[in-house]
Amino acid sequence: MRRRELLLSLATGMMGARAVRAQQKVVPVIGYLSSVSANRTEPLLATFRQGLGENGYVEGQNVALEYRWADGHYDRLPALAANLVGRKVDVIATSGGDPSALAAKSATSTIPIVSVVGADPVTGGLVGSFARPGGNLTGFSILNAELTPKRLELLCELVPEAKVIALLVNPNSPQTEPMMPSMQEAARVKGVLLRVLNARNEADIDAAFTSLAQLQAGGIVMQGDPVFAGHPEQLAMLAARHAIPAIYARRPYAEAGGLISYGSSLITIHHGIGVYVGKILNGANPADLPVQQPTTFELVVNLKTAKALGLTVPPSILARADEVIE
Repeated sequence: MRRRELLLSLATGMMGARAVRAQQKVVPVIGYLSSVSANRTEPLLATFRQGLGENGYVEGQNVALEYRWADGHYDRLPALAANLVGRKVDVIATSGGDPSALAAKSATSTIPIVSVVGADPVTGGLVGSFARPGGNLTGFSILNAELTPKRLELLCELVPEAKVIALLVNPNSPQTEPMMPSMQEAARVKGVLLRVLNARNEADIDAAFTSLAQLQAGGIVMQGDPVFAGHPEQLAMLAARHAIPAIYARRPYAEAGGLISYGSSLITIHHGIGVYVGKILNGANPADLPVQQPTTFELVVNLKTAKALGLTVPPSILARADEVIE
């Protein structure tokens, strides 16, 4: 009798264990790859998580995230991407521009990738077309390269007496070389001489600003590059120290004391990235999710900085501004 009870108990236990395993759901894992540092990305991650939540996924409950940060060092990205692939993550989300997307795309042709890219992803070979990406990568193009000539136009409107305009770029960025013809044309139309300054890191940024006086630059346009995104306070401080009007790609620069910024909202974009990742986890195919582009852009003007520079912001710019910091 005891033997029969023991066998019954063992059988019941095995059935119970099988039932528990059947009820348990494997938690999907998202790899998050960024070319910048963690402390610069937290506001973006908050909206990314909101997008995930709209598709039923909450970090720490029914989805896990593994983060990889390159801290502005593009050469680290391939190894970081390979590490995520080795971890067999279910989806890779990338931020910090084209270098992160390119590293992820090179690391895997099967794991779905959702990226924020700064230039045309079709020309860059990341997707087949905007409407039908056709591979394992989709996401959002924020038109950084396309918007840089517009930033030059805005700066010339703000400082019409300027004869020389500097352009600060990261020569390692895949966006830099393709952007140059349109920038030279924009400068020609505005009748200004364009001087290109290179900066790969924080020390290079300081050296670039030191050369502005020798160039007799009347203003400076900042490329929307992740290397610069990590230093908004430094860039705003250097512009103030050298008394140079500057235009930037993102709102945080103007909030940090920069004169003016013009570009798409990364907060909004990252919400969309979270939505796309959630859709893929729910079964959507990245090949069928169109690459999206922003339809609205933020113009932010810091009047306090303008006053410190002795500038009067034209009413035409103030009327278009989405926000004026006083």
